[in-house]
Amino acid sequence: MTTEQSNEILAFAAEVGHTLLENGAEISRVEETMKIVAASYGVDKEHFFVLSNGIFTTGSSYANVEFIPIKGASLDKVVEVNQLSREISAGKYTLEEARVRLDEIRNAPPKPRWEQFLGAALGSGAFCAIFGGSLLDCAATFISGTAVFMFLSLACIPYMSKALGNICSGAFGTLLCILFYKWGFGVNLGNMIIGTLIPLIPGVAFTNGLRDISNEDYLAGVARMLDALLVFLSIAIGVCITFLVHSYIAGSMIQLSGTVTDPVTAALPVQLMAALIGTASFAVLFGVPRKYYFAAGVVGMFGWLAYLLVSRYTPLSVVGGTLIASTIVAFMSRLFAVRLKCPGTVFLICGDFPLIPGAGVFWSSYYVVSEQMNASLNAGFTAVKVTIAIVLGIIIAANVLRWNKIASVSR
Repeated sequence: MTTEQSNEILAFAAEVGHTLLENGAEISRVEETMKIVAASYGVDKEHFFVLSNGIFTTGSSYANVEFIPIKGASLDKVVEVNQLSREISAGKYTLEEARVRLDEIRNAPPKPRWEQFLGAALGSGAFCAIFGGSLLDCAATFISGTAVFMFLSLACIPYMSKALGNICSGAFGTLLCILFYKWGFGVNLGNMIIGTLIPLIPGVAFTNGLRDISNEDYLAGVARMLDALLVFLSIAIGVCITFLVHSYIAGSMIQLSGTVTDPVTAALPVQLMAALIGTASFAVLFGVPRKYYFAAGVVGMFGWLAYLLVSRYTPLSVVGGTLIASTIVAFMSRLFAVRLKCPGTVFLICGDFPLIPGAGVFWSSYYVVSEQMNASLNAGFTAVKVTIAIVLGIIIAANVLRWNKIASVSR
């Protein structure tokens, strides 16, 4: 193999890694796939170093550094590139054919707008039910969640920075919910706002950051978590601004007394159906291939079932329920990945989404503007503990699966 051929292979492997990283793949998958592609074409003297926003590629006579900004996810492209690497490993593509196929994947159009808007609408309404909203709250959130996602997609993303866009979207969503609440279209304002703002939650960056940390890739994990925290903070600022402006105009702060649970939507069958629909709907927003919507919803539903059973019927707290639910989601993600020959990231990100402490963002913000600092600190501290529980669940599942693999090989 000539030096020029070796360099072409390494350049192609870097393109593969670039495509995976910018569309939501975890660091370990990016590095592993790049190594598989290079080795399949006969290059085994290479080094790939992947960060959350960059790739370093070096060979005997090749060196390349790429900056890859953190952005939204298109997990369907991750799935396609994963399949492409399998086929390359099986010898089905020459280098030129593989490059053409990769270009087709990279240039594939995103989900149609109507599908994304419908996903945001159903996801907002379903998650409003998950967090205790009434049926009327869910109906209001169905509308306001759609409006917020449309505002984010059509006005904020094209023309604003990520921080400013999420501040404006958080403020707009909170304003809509307050107006609906004042007009009698909705009963529990807190639940309405939480459901409305759910489409803004950075589920991919948050979950991948946790997964990278659990894989001991601390630098990349912390970078992704900081990106997610920036979005959380921006949403919180938008919520705070709207409440402060409203209190100035109305002369008083709207008084909320914490999460209110509606007895109808709190019933277990309703909760499970809401978790299934909500998780499947956000699979749309994360760019999951359509054929995996239902599977992603099932993973999220079983994770939420575990959380409800533990938190409602055992002495364990919300944190304990999250730990067990996160572990089950990680196990099921691996199971579905093997059965469906699809990256487990697809199911892990979607399945963990109901467990992400998005409600804590709203309550921490509200308690700050209503000058309830102790309650704000408690809500924030609970969100941190829930985050740690999700990480531990992923770590537990990963280690059990690793031990099982080692035991199987030793037999």
